[in-house]
Amino acid sequence: MDMKKDGNSFRMETKTRRNSLLVLFILWCGLCVSVLAAEAKPSSWPYENETQSQRDARMEWWRQARFGMFIHWGVYSVPAGTYNGKQIPCIGEWIMHDGKIPVTEYKTYAKEFNPVKYDPDAWVRLAKEAGMKYIVITSKHHDGFALFDSKVTDWDVVDATPYGKDLLKPLAEACKKHGIKLGFYYSQAQDWNHPGGAASKGHWDPAQDGDMNEYIQKIAAPQVKEILTHYGDIAILWWDTPYDMNMERADMLQPLITLQPGIITNNRLGGGYRGDTETPEQHIPATGYKDRDWETCMTMNNTWGFKSYDNNWKSAKVLIQNLVDIASKGGNYLLNVGPTSLGEIPQPSVERLREIGKWMKVNGESIYDTTASPFAKLTWGRCTKKELDNGAILYLHVFDWPADGTLIVPGLKNKAKEAYLLANRKTEPNPVFAVLSAVFRLFAGPRDLKTEIVDGGVKVCLPQKPLDAIDTVVVLKFDGKLQVEKTLPKQSSDGTVILSADRADIHNRMGSDAKLETKDGIESIGYWVSSRVCVDWLFQIDKPGRFEVTADLAVDAAKSSFEIIIDDQKQNAEAASTGGYDKFAKTKLGEITLAQAGEHRLQIKPIEKQWQPINLRTILLTPIGN
Repeated sequence: MDMKKDGNSFRMETKTRRNSLLVLFILWCGLCVSVLAAEAKPSSWPYENETQSQRDARMEWWRQARFGMFIHWGVYSVPAGTYNGKQIPCIGEWIMHDGKIPVTEYKTYAKEFNPVKYDPDAWVRLAKEAGMKYIVITSKHHDGFALFDSKVTDWDVVDATPYGKDLLKPLAEACKKHGIKLGFYYSQAQDWNHPGGAASKGHWDPAQDGDMNEYIQKIAAPQVKEILTHYGDIAILWWDTPYDMNMERADMLQPLITLQPGIITNNRLGGGYRGDTETPEQHIPATGYKDRDWETCMTMNNTWGFKSYDNNWKSAKVLIQNLVDIASKGGNYLLNVGPTSLGEIPQPSVERLREIGKWMKVNGESIYDTTASPFAKLTWGRCTKKELDNGAILYLHVFDWPADGTLIVPGLKNKAKEAYLLANRKTEPNPVFAVLSAVFRLFAGPRDLKTEIVDGGVKVCLPQKPLDAIDTVVVLKFDGKLQVEKTLPKQSSDGTVILSADRADIHNRMGSDAKLETKDGIESIGYWVSSRVCVDWLFQIDKPGRFEVTADLAVDAAKSSFEIIIDDQKQNAEAASTGGYDKFAKTKLGEITLAQAGEHRLQIKPIEKQWQPINLRTILLTPIGN
């Protein structure tokens, strides 16, 4: 063995390792610099450094409005849900995607899109009659078709249809004329007609092949600039479906919103940008959002774009109570209409909007410029609130009129200085009648309704019958700061906790409609068909320990599986068939430990693909070994 050679080899290997480590170190440092540079990259969000007072001023009109109209309109209204003689089981505007219609074939529908009955002034007047304060219309949906005269494509209403005129300009003029704010929806990441615009969620035709960055640069960004510069004041830009939208792509679009100072945008751009508003779709969050402005968008039937055979219309009662429910949680309601290819809003939508308008004409004061309810849960309806300089107003929306005429407002500690039915104090448009009404109230006394503080809250004595079967509004006025004690289910003297159906928060998601129903005089959570729905309760305990969890429920199938989540504890549970949806039985679900006194949350969450519909009356927590 040659020791010298071996020594040289050793030194060379050592030097090589040292150099390799140095290279790795340099690469690591470069990576760190890149990461730090990425983290330090300035946000394209123009309101990044906005103060709270500046934000409040920018959002003020939107928070006051509470109610707006969504319009989904485009070429998809021609097939109206039917392709090749078959009804496609999807929402109307997704027919190209779900029917996998080739680009060339889909474009032929534009030749039949001729909205000769389009009357934008009538549309705006209808929205105003319904009590809506703003309109958001689909300037371009996922099929890539523009309702305006775009200079970067001929796939628009001017170039591709026999109508040949811009649809947005007269709507913008009508909105300005009638004092309605205008917003544009724009699908930035999905475009099933332009190359590169078919993101990962939709791609079935080679004509859709292309580079997404190039699509945004050549189509999306120029079109966003067009809609923000050609139609006067635009109050809202409503992005949608941020598929494949990384920060780089979002940064190609977001700076354009500075073209409309003060514009409000939602949370669907992508790239990590949250925008101004949360956008729950087809459901009302059970408790709203504590620190975010939010807006529930919802259809009147099951579809957004027109679908000729969708006649599953929500009643005016449901729509009004939805509006109230949303306002009581601090949100806005963006309610959709889907016009036909001729430019007509379907008559069932018109009828419902007019019914809402009648109610709003009397009760709009209880919706506009209100804030969320101060109460944890009201079993008889909802509450909205207005802060005054030296007091507050509570609007009690009574959905379920008490048979004995006694309404308890739970946890309220203040004495009301005035209480009356809002419909009896409607502002008179005629000044003579307004003066006579004021004089009458002066001699009649300051209170129309009797109230008193009782154990557990404030009692309001109501007339025998409601003034409005859908929602009669009771107004309570107060001096000073409101004092409200949160009233949650508590432990009884034996340590048990009963969580009844009427105290639950039902989280309906994406069009599901679980709700309270009454069977044999007992309320239960019924219509719980979708696994998207979860239900939870807030409750309090003062005696910690271990508890058995039992449910009073009904199951028709062999079994239904779900999770029980209490705070950070999670366990699977199942309920066997009880023999039918109307046959209730007590079922043990498991055991849990609550180590601390105070407030807790219990949630029942279906396990997808193992879930079968149930009806649920109560959850019972029973102490073990006490």
